[in-house]
Amino acid sequence: GLCCPGRDPACLSLGWRPDGSHGPCYCDQACARTLDCCHDYAEACPVIPCVVSQWSVWSGCAEPCKTTYRVRRRHVIQEPRNGGEACPPLEERAGCVEYWTQQGTECKQSLIPALITTGGFGKARKKRAAADSNERAGYCVEFQLVAITPGCLQSHHSYTHWMQYLREGHTVCVECQHPALDSRSLHCYGDGSGSKKNQLLHWQAVGNTQCKGTWKRIRQLDTCSCPSVHSFLFI
Repeated sequence: GLCCPGRDPACLSLGWRPDGSHGPCYCDQACARTLDCCHDYAEACPVIPCVVSQWSVWSGCAEPCKTTYRVRRRHVIQEPRNGGEACPPLEERAGCVEYWTQQGTECKQSLIPALITTGGFGKARKKRAAADSNERAGYCVEFQLVAITPGCLQSHHSYTHWMQYLREGHTVCVECQHPALDSRSLHCYGDGSGSKKNQLLHWQAVGNTQCKGTWKRIRQLDTCSCPSVHSFLFI
């Protein structure tokens, strides 16, 4: 009739042990490790693992007009018992950007961090878009890098090597191409349009959340003229 969680020396009985000897035996969870369980422990105290529900749908972004997160949750259907497998995490978060306020108006561009990646991906975009003659033409924005987090230099994956070329004070070019070019506003989110002169704007690298910083918008051009290591794309 005993079945005790954890280690409990008082959870003691008298009976047969698994090795065939007779005498004091235990019915606590620790007996499986110390090998002094009563012979019927496994049947009387079966291992019951944690059982959780399916994930809920993802929530909306935590806050509009900034890079935040969204959440999904699940709940415990059955608690673990008798040394059963512990419950997994019940909440997950993922990065999220919402470009519209709760009132349905578009966010001010200066509030939105620009999400950028290396300009090398632009060649593939142009090939896919070549057949679409109705596509709107893109543009380029020059920025002066003001601040860069140390995380940009700690990118060791092949797809993040481009971040190591970012240097404070350098001028960089960022292209706004389809599909990042919004069909309603005719600009890319985070391009700094509407910002004041010399206003500090925020950017974040895609592929490494630790690589981000600030820059100042210099001007908008039809085409980019920066070297390839300083040429990027809006996402």
